[in-house]
Amino acid sequence: MQALTVIPKKASSAEVADVAEPSPSEGSVLVETLAVGVCGTDMEIVRGDYGWLPPGRDRLVLGHESLGRVVDAPSGSGLAAGDHVVGIVRRPDPVPCYSCAAGEWDACRNGRYTEHGIKQLDGFMRERWRAEPDAMVKVDPDLGLLGVLLEPTTVVAKAWDEIGRVGNRETWKPKTVVIAGAGPIGLLAALLGLERGYEIHVVDQMTDGVKPDLVRALGAEYHAGHVGDALHAPDVVVECTGVPQLVFDAVAAVGVGGVVCLTGVSPEGVDVTVDAGSLARSMVLQNTCVVGSVNANKRHYEAGAQALARADHDWLARLITRKVPLARFADALAHGPDDVKVVVEIAS
Repeated sequence: MQALTVIPKKASSAEVADVAEPSPSEGSVLVETLAVGVCGTDMEIVRGDYGWLPPGRDRLVLGHESLGRVVDAPSGSGLAAGDHVVGIVRRPDPVPCYSCAAGEWDACRNGRYTEHGIKQLDGFMRERWRAEPDAMVKVDPDLGLLGVLLEPTTVVAKAWDEIGRVGNRETWKPKTVVIAGAGPIGLLAALLGLERGYEIHVVDQMTDGVKPDLVRALGAEYHAGHVGDALHAPDVVVECTGVPQLVFDAVAAVGVGGVVCLTGVSPEGVDVTVDAGSLARSMVLQNTCVVGSVNANKRHYEAGAQALARADHDWLARLITRKVPLARFADALAHGPDDVKVVVEIAS
């Protein structure tokens, strides 16, 4: 079967190649891949920035934003042929640490977790894959191809979970939210925030085009400019870009008792000028909390699947701005100015 493979930490090594069929040792459920979403992490791995080979292997199958169709599943697994499923990206470490033992591998304590398409586990950008039933989540078949949006939705499902846990450390009645970034994560964060009844403001640099239109169609307010200009003292700021300056801008902008959630991964080696004393003083005097949120565990996958099933499918469809076949994977990795989510289609 065919798959998109790379040599981690070697730039321009991506190629479509024949690989072996998935071994039954990988799991009792056989899944046919329908589509795989492409994100910045995939582009960074292709550039050679990072990535980890599976043990004893010389190439890694790429792809972690999956959508598949069950081909075969054991009796009593809760799955049946034809079910649409999404593979869970991170898997618990073998020790396991106390977080992994509790099913919270997104908070792994020793760093020995593995991740499909990223760290020591083959990804989903291949024609078929296997896993155990507890390593995948069913999605509403009415979503069709839109089910491929589940993995990025889990990122913001966890972020909202973290925001609620931190905010409820005291009496808290949040109403207003500023989201920095109108990429897939920012738009999905806005969707889940509106589902919670918040007033949502999204900030990005585009003055027109697809992203502002998507924000307004969702029922949120769009702003082109700086985080602090969108809304005075919001209760929550969700930072979805990883741009270092925006991280500090978010902390400076949030209101008294507010929560800042960081979901973007910032590059190393970027210097910014900040009045650290003033920032720390305001955080203390205003009871500000900053929380980082990465990856997701199974309850976030389930919450994300429910959110997508409830959402306007026509709006979700607008998030997928391009679909390309596996043979043209290089086109999928070339990000265009109007791209939101690009998807590689593997099977019909």
